[in-house]
Amino acid sequence: MTSPQDVPAQTPETERRSVVRLQRAIQIGLRGRIVLAVAAVAMLLSVVLAVTTVTVAKNTLLTTREQTLTAQAIANADTVSGALGSAETADLQTLLSSLPESGSPLLLTGAAVPLSGEDPSTVSVDARYGIDALPAEFLDSVVQERNNAVMRFRFDGESLLVVGVALPDSNASYFQINQLGDIDTAIRSLGLRLAFAALLTTFVAVGLGYWASKYALRPLNRIRDAAESVALGQLDTRIEYADYAADPDLAPLVANFNDMVSALQERINRDARFASDVSHELRSPLTTLNASIEVLQNTREVLPERSQQALDLLSLDMGRFTQLVEDLLEISRFDAGAVRLELDAVALVPTVEAAVRMVAHAAVPVEADPELTDLVIACDKRRLVRILANFFDNARKYADGATSVTVELHEPDHLGIILSAPTVRISVEDSGPGVPEGERDKIFDRFNRGDQGGSRGIDMGVGLGLALAAEHARLQGGSVWVEDRHDGGQGSRFVLELPMMEPLEADDPEDLAAVTPAEAETFALTGQMPAIRLDESPDPPV
Repeated sequence: MTSPQDVPAQTPETERRSVVRLQRAIQIGLRGRIVLAVAAVAMLLSVVLAVTTVTVAKNTLLTTREQTLTAQAIANADTVSGALGSAETADLQTLLSSLPESGSPLLLTGAAVPLSGEDPSTVSVDARYGIDALPAEFLDSVVQERNNAVMRFRFDGESLLVVGVALPDSNASYFQINQLGDIDTAIRSLGLRLAFAALLTTFVAVGLGYWASKYALRPLNRIRDAAESVALGQLDTRIEYADYAADPDLAPLVANFNDMVSALQERINRDARFASDVSHELRSPLTTLNASIEVLQNTREVLPERSQQALDLLSLDMGRFTQLVEDLLEISRFDAGAVRLELDAVALVPTVEAAVRMVAHAAVPVEADPELTDLVIACDKRRLVRILANFFDNARKYADGATSVTVELHEPDHLGIILSAPTVRISVEDSGPGVPEGERDKIFDRFNRGDQGGSRGIDMGVGLGLALAAEHARLQGGSVWVEDRHDGGQGSRFVLELPMMEPLEADDPEDLAAVTPAEAETFALTGQMPAIRLDESPDPPV
């Protein structure tokens, strides 16, 4: 059993995080808040109207009933008053029973009105309502003070209306007790119906609120879609200002959004032009320096040992510098939107096998689902090779090389129901130390080399290769990520997912598979990716 001392104390930071998690769990979106507000207003109005209606109806019914019964009670009292002098008790009971609309009449006689020589007594035709049923203050007002009075009260759970009339020229008093149960029943029935109507109105208001919020939030949805497009790199996205120019609330928002995107596009284009210009200007001196180093390498045997070591270090750093310039030039093309997607009809499995032969430094097995053997999809063949080259180069630097490649079909489904279009996944596995959970999203960022790439050791990259792989995949509508190996072994699994787009027209799917080892050298790696050869690279946009 755990003692209280073993339970760690809650720190302020832990409590704050718990509160934040609770707030997020109960947080309601804008549409939900609009729907709840409309429903709350509808329910409040319905309740107010229902209560008002019930109150007015009850008061009206009771007032009308009271006026009618009071007039009838006075008329009945006059009839009884004329018969008091000569009537016997039995005759009075018969008389009380015969009174029209008298409810439960009650006659209280005094000493001045002898009944067959008896003491003052009470004559009643309804045993349920004797003199003890009437409130004491009401009796005093009628019997002692000789006032006519009307009163509503409850007796034995019943709602009653009593009219008291002090009979003139005698000590007798006439009381007429009427039940109001029918009014109570009518009011309860009306209340239930109004409550049901209020509930129905609330549900209708929820539906109308949802529809109204959907209509009202349509401009925000367009802004959201535009923001998502901008986040995906489509910096030419704009919202048509003319559609909202007449709206005093949305027009400034749309204008500010367009201005923000324009400023962002200008900033990115300016940075891209700067990186492109710098990279472009460095290409010529880099070509000269690399050629000079190659000449020195051809004569290194005649150089002293210290000079040979310096030449090797210079050659490594120049290779890294050349890689950086080429990667910067390529990434600037993505930023400037100057890249072109060239879709080819690609026989997927043969193309992957050929790409592996080109970029792998050792024989790496390729496993593919049988149904993918003859699959032909539309994709950019060279970008596919570059992504795989980056995966293999990353495995070579940090995991002693790739161990296997898998090509498989992926059909997202839940309980047998297909949720989205099928895709193909190409996975490159290694047996290295793996990628920590916290680094898996970051390693595809620019200039991020992870914890293992933090030092500038020999043959370490500059941190742009995987970022370029992500850009190449995104351009084709795909994505890349890293995960654990599916067999549970040590290492990582880098995955490329591409949509299964059908080619528009047939192409030769074997042209890449037929590349010879000599031709494969033209895809020589500059560290993390196949380089664009300097003599073939188009000039960057200015």
